[in-house]
Amino acid sequence: MDDYTLARVLHILAIVPWIGGVAFVTTVLMPAIRRNTPPRERLAAFHRFEAGFAWQARLWVGLAGLSGFWMIHRADLWYRFFDLHFWWMHAMVVVWAVFAAMLYGIEPLFLHRRMEQSGSPERDFARMERMHRILLSASLIAVAGAMAGAHGLI
Repeated sequence: MDDYTLARVLHILAIVPWIGGVAFVTTVLMPAIRRNTPPRERLAAFHRFEAGFAWQARLWVGLAGLSGFWMIHRADLWYRFFDLHFWWMHAMVVVWAVFAAMLYGIEPLFLHRRMEQSGSPERDFARMERMHRILLSASLIAVAGAMAGAHGLI
């Protein structure tokens, strides 16, 4: 197996648990917390569950980024970022960058501390749930576009 094929395998192996985890949190965990937890306790309940996901999310996002950038470099695909026919390449990078910024920077450095001091955890939970829905939608569009683009459908 050559290094490009290995990078592609690692890329897909990273994407599946990463986006699958986002889908689980967005469509199962957060609605369950909303249904079964009083509004002022929802944010704390989410953080209790999130602790088990955070290191996994960082691992998968990191691996997706490294393998993705390796494939771009190895196959010299930089030109695709200057051609809007490859919009899905832009979408993948934007989705990755948002998650990387959140997981490696914004959450650990600022967001968790702000939420701990929040005077309205119910509003923070609702905002976080909305953001997860937006990010899941953007992620699924990027994945669908990437698969269709990689196989010549678009």
